[in-house]
Amino acid sequence: MKPYLLVMGAAFWMVACQPAEEETSAFAPKFKLVAADTVYFNNFVDCNMAEAWVGDTFRIFPGKYGEDPVWGEAHDLKFADGRNAEEAFRRNAEEFTEPKMPPNVPIGQKGLHGAAWFETVYQDPKDATGKTLYAVYHNENYPATLPYDAKTGEGYIDHKWPEGLTGPQSPAAVCRIGIMKSVDGGRSWDNRGLFIEDLQPRMILKPHNISKTFAGGVGDPSAVAVGDYLYLFYGEYGFPGVYDEASYKREDEHKGQCISVARIALKDLDNPVGKALRWNGKEFSAAYNGFGAPIASLQIPMSEGGGPASSPTGGFHWGPSVSWNTYLNCWVMLMGKVTGSSWKGSSVYISFNKNKDLGEGNNSQAWTKPQLLLDKPGFIMWYPSLQPMNTPEDIANKHTCMRLGKKARLYIKYIKPEKSEYKSEYVIEFEK
Repeated sequence: MKPYLLVMGAAFWMVACQPAEEETSAFAPKFKLVAADTVYFNNFVDCNMAEAWVGDTFRIFPGKYGEDPVWGEAHDLKFADGRNAEEAFRRNAEEFTEPKMPPNVPIGQKGLHGAAWFETVYQDPKDATGKTLYAVYHNENYPATLPYDAKTGEGYIDHKWPEGLTGPQSPAAVCRIGIMKSVDGGRSWDNRGLFIEDLQPRMILKPHNISKTFAGGVGDPSAVAVGDYLYLFYGEYGFPGVYDEASYKREDEHKGQCISVARIALKDLDNPVGKALRWNGKEFSAAYNGFGAPIASLQIPMSEGGGPASSPTGGFHWGPSVSWNTYLNCWVMLMGKVTGSSWKGSSVYISFNKNKDLGEGNNSQAWTKPQLLLDKPGFIMWYPSLQPMNTPEDIANKHTCMRLGKKARLYIKYIKPEKSEYKSEYVIEFEK
């Protein structure tokens, strides 16, 4: 995915707060969007904004790095600094620095294949300097960059492969999620390996996959640390089992897709491959490359317009951005909604989870039904997130997109045919 296109018509905006479902009525935080001065991001971004405080410096890591046979090799993954979030976000393109990244390795070798986008940065609290960082990255490959290896089961077979974003001759990508480590505050990175992935049997092929999105996989993540674990919320795009053209039913695909969750012990971040476990419907016990279960409350029922990821009409939430809110004392998740092919969708949704400990029982699944936060017909809106402001409180508490208070900036990537902009036009205010 991580495309750069697309279409739409006339624009107006609407802000809406919908009541929570009856079963969550006892827990329904209130919120409102307030128009604010617009903050434009002046460089390339196509993902969740990964960030951390390194000492008294707020550092962001937007962009894309690595090989991509459809869009071309990229060196846009860079970092910029500020005394607060807004100052970092306002930096001009020439003020960004490219870190030293691990090279793409040849086909058949272990290492980084395909392109990478940083989506979340976890900061090791044991390092008093703040320079030990773990980046959770979204990774995309194709049969050309990661061909099928019968010995390992990894890679993809170029047979009945679905169409990609640039026309009939372009292949769809497959997304995976990995971890890189830095010990110098993000100036250089070492690839530690994959967090989770889906293998070839879960790929959804022609003639059923006509969405011009992914062939399958897991991606667009947001991660938060709780206790001894890093919890990963991510988009689930593969078939929930083994895809078989003869027996395929769109209802079966839909049941296993939307936003899912996995976790890995913090002690395993240096050597993550094979260590993460997905939620299987009852507990965190599904293998990192196995079949998990999505968060049911975030799925859109087919009776309400929901659909599978391979459908050209969409009908699913994606791109979660998760933060702990110190004012509400709960988790907040923003997400987009796909309503057409090539990731079209003009709305942003919000959900809440009152359980601080995501590892106890089914707490990681206890999200309220998504409520509409913002709709702007005529636009395509990706990667919504809440970001800290330049207030004394946010600076003193070193807030990031993973930890926020009563007010926060709403950032979104807005896409129209003539251009795309990553910007903030609103402040969100919460009420208990």
